[in-house]
Amino acid sequence: QVQLVESGGGLVQAGDSLRLSCAASGRTFSTLTMGWFRQGPGKEREFVAGISRFGARTYYTDSVKGRFISSRDNTKNTFDLQMNSLKPEDTAVYYCAADFSPLYSVRIPTSARDYEYWGQGTQVTVSS
Repeated sequence: QVQLVESGGGLVQAGDSLRLSCAASGRTFSTLTMGWFRQGPGKEREFVAGISRFGARTYYTDSVKGRFISSRDNTKNTFDLQMNSLKPEDTAVYYCAADFSPLYSVRIPTSARDYEYWGQGTQVTVSS
């Protein structure tokens, strides 16, 4: 079992920055591929960013490329999302997700069904 707890959400203005953090427990963190998803009002949950087991590879959805940066610290069991130049359309509940991956895998799934473990979510609201 893996437990994930997100933190760092809040209300900001367009152009501001926020840093989300996901704390993991329960299994060796370096065995997990990590992802951030978000779900806006009336929308389906969508992939935002992901990182491979040892951080060798990251992947972002097009709408956040150049603005968001994901990172992980396998010594602290944390997975962060630095969000810069926030836009009102970034408003959503952000979820941390995890799934076990083979030792040398750098594959980053973008489908929610490919992640087994989920946090409770943290609200990000960007005002115009």
